[in-house]
Order: sequence, then structure tokens, then C-alpha cells
Amino acid sequence: MSKRKLINDSINNNNNGDNGDQISSKHSSTKKYDNRSRHCPYLDTINRGVLDFDFEKLCSISLSKINVYACLVCGKYFQGRGIGTHAYMHSVSCGHHVFLNLNTLKFYCLPDNYQIIDSSLDDIVYVLKPTFSSNDIKKLDLNNKLSIAYDGTAYLPGIVGLNNIKENDYCNVILQALSHVKTIRNYFLIESNYDHFVQQNAQNHSALLLQRFGELLRKLWNGKNFKAHVSPHEMLQAVVLSSKKRFQITQQGDPIDFLSWFLNALHSSLKGTNKNDSSIIFKTFRGSMKTYTRKVIPIDRTIEEKLKLMENEEYAEKCEDGNFLYLTLDLPSTPLFRDEMSENIIPQVPLSRLLAKFDGNSEKEYKTYKDSFLKRFVITKFPKHLILYIKRFTRNTFFLEKNPTIVNFPIKNADLSELFPNRNEQVNDQQQNLKIVYDLVANIVHDGQPESGKGTYRIHILHKGTGKWFEIQDLHVTEILPQMITLSEAYIQIWEQQ
Repeated sequence: MSKRKLINDSINNNNNGDNGDQISSKHSSTKKYDNRSRHCPYLDTINRGVLDFDFEKLCSISLSKINVYACLVCGKYFQGRGIGTHAYMHSVSCGHHVFLNLNTLKFYCLPDNYQIIDSSLDDIVYVLKPTFSSNDIKKLDLNNKLSIAYDGTAYLPGIVGLNNIKENDYCNVILQALSHVKTIRNYFLIESNYDHFVQQNAQNHSALLLQRFGELLRKLWNGKNFKAHVSPHEMLQAVVLSSKKRFQITQQGDPIDFLSWFLNALHSSLKGTNKNDSSIIFKTFRGSMKTYTRKVIPIDRTIEEKLKLMENEEYAEKCEDGNFLYLTLDLPSTPLFRDEMSENIIPQVPLSRLLAKFDGNSEKEYKTYKDSFLKRFVITKFPKHLILYIKRFTRNTFFLEKNPTIVNFPIKNADLSELFPNRNEQVNDQQQNLKIVYDLVANIVHDGQPESGKGTYRIHILHKGTGKWFEIQDLHVTEILPQMITLSEAYIQIWEQQ
């Protein structure tokens, strides 16, 4: 009778979440541990080729998130492990015996219901939850060796394709780009850097965004993956929830809109304030500028009226201090009418000409429904990583237009020192010879028609360990010559300051 009671108590514990890991009787626990835990006969049935931990941890039958186990034979998720639970029934009906608790990372044999302790299973735990030490992170940019996935595919950690679930290529390119921003990557690879923010906002979607982004970066840079690609399914679900369905998996959006929202959402989740050093996001991407604005005097006024208005304070030039996370570059408009010879000519413009907008001398007109203003910009603080947004799309009354102009830019040593017009007055003697030089890290390209769903996005990424450039379009990863990068229709670029 006491033996039956002991079995019933053990079954009840198994149905109560993680309490199932506790054994009622110390004597019984010791006996099970000694006899079977280290000598499970079913370890050879584990199929690492079907294991995929990228998707949401839900029971495939009840769709519950509570106490979910992964069957290591077929890769499916089931709830519970006590008698009558979905995992138990799957074990009995299919003859699959080895299961992993996705929360506690402990292995169990069902239906016998004992814990498995074996060091040969450590690789499965590491794929589910990769971890990085400070020494591991230091070696990432020096590594030039290929890793071999379980299926034999060779890949470079960090140069890994992201699955396009339906129309989420616009998210994939941004996530790939941010994964190669050194300060962002190093911060999110170590979970303890942001874990306290996650714990403080456990019930909030913003905490989920931090958690999922960190998990995704660790999977992208994991050199021990079972497969040479990663599915951003959980990350994108967090995006949909946090953005209140503004960004969807099923509908293509604009990468610059997603980038702007994502950086600000991460900053808010990290309890960032308006100070430049309040979060890793602002420390990395935030720069400062002065904006000089003056109201344009109407053309239809007489000379005398114009002179009077010039003395009016309303038309005087005003200066405002501001900050930016990225700089918008305006392409020159394409000619409205073309002759037969110029139809095949693709217009080109150097990057330096687009950046002249921020030299403090060039004025650009901004129109409202009533007035017009002339603005000029002076950058007073350059960020460690500079994001450039090349404005290719303009929406008129009828449809969305794309400007196909090719931007010519250097891959390395882009000198932006000229954007300080009054540099000698603003800095001391020691800083006068300090140059502002950037190297390209990531280049996002748009191909095809401008309408949503008709075009595609791809990204060029520099792998610092090998010094090679790679083109990634969803799951497709190919090496590319640096000379080919400048021939593409660049849309968003991330530059790293030397």
C-alpha cells in the first residue's frame, strides 16, 4: 500500500510543472539515480538532425507553454511527463523515450520517468541555450575557421542565413546588420548585461523583445549549431506583439521604419533616458547636430516689403540643438524626360555629394502647406557607428516611385572630416588633426519594384575574421567581391568609426 502511495505522489508531482523534478522519497531517488540515470539504454535513439529549437516552445497538441518537453527522437514538443500527459502518451504510442525539459534543461526517460545524466547530451543543451564568455567574444572577430553543422554544412559563425517565413525579409536584413555592430553584439551575447531589465518587466512585451534579440544573436554566432541557418520565428513574434502589429511577418514593411522603431524600443526596454550614455543603443548610434532654420520670404512681395520682413524676427535664422540615430541622404531627382540614348544610362552620384547636406553651408528647402523653410545642418558629434539612410522611395498622389540612382562609395577609409566647417574654432589644438574616418560594416540593398511585396531586400556584410564580404538574402549566403557592392542600389548602410 505504501509503495502504491509513493508512486501516486510521484505522478502528481510530475503533473505540477517543474516540481516533477523532485522525487518524494530520498531512498527511491537514490536508487533510480544509481541504477538508470547514467545508464539509459535509449540514448542511441536521439536524432540530432531533426532538433530545431528556433520555434516557439509550445506543446504541439495543447498549445500550452507550461512544462513543455522536446522529444529528442522526432523533435516535437509535448506537455508534461506524468501518466496521461501528452509527452507520456507520445512516448508509449511511438516508442520515443528521451525528452528534454525546455525550461530546466534536464533530460528524462519516459515512460519510466527518471532523469538522464550524461555528458554526451551537453551539445544539445548548448544548441538550445548557447552561452558566451568574455574570452569567447574577443575571439569572434579573429576567427577565420569554418564551423561544421550536424548535417555536414560548413558555415562561418555570424554569417548565417535567416529563414523568410513569408514576407519578413525587411526584418531579416536589419537583424543581420545589427548582429555585426560590435558593441551591440558584445552586449547582447552576455545575458547578464540585460537580464535584470527582463526580470523587472517580466509581464511586458518590451522585456520579451530584449530576451528574444539576445537569444537570436547567440544563435547567429554559435559555432556549434546543428544546422547552418536560424529561424527568427520567436524574435518576430516578439516584434509583432511589441509593435502592436505595426510590423507583420505576413506583410513586407520598410526596413528604415523597422530599424527606427526597433532601436527606440530596445532603448526604452533598457530604461534609457535622453542622455547619450543611458543605454548601449544611444552609446553606439546617437550623434548630435545643430539645425539652422530660416523662413523663406514670399516671392510675390515687393523689394521694400522683403527688406522689412528680413528685419522681422520671424524671418531671422534660428538654431536648434538636436540628436539623431541615422542620417537621411537625399538622392538627386531623375530627369523627367529622357531621350533614346539616355534610357540605358543609370545615373550615379558620389556619397560625398549626398553628405554635403550636413556641411553647414548647403541649404535645403522644406515646404509645408503654408510656408517654406530653408534648413542647413552641422554635425557636432559623430557616433561610434553611423547609420546612413539613402532615401530611394517617394510617394506622390498616385503611386510609390523608386529612384534607381547608384551611389558610389568607398568600402574603407571614408573620411568625413570635411563635415566640420568651423572645425578649427570648435576644437582645441590637440584635436585639430583628429580625422573622422569610417569603414563600411553592412550594406542593405533593395531590388525590384517599390510596392510592398514586389521587391526584395538583401544585405552585404563584412566578416572581420576572414576580411571577406558576404551577400545574405534570407537563407542564401554567398561570398561577394567588394567591387560588386558599390554597383547595387544601396538603401541603408552602417559604418564603423576607426
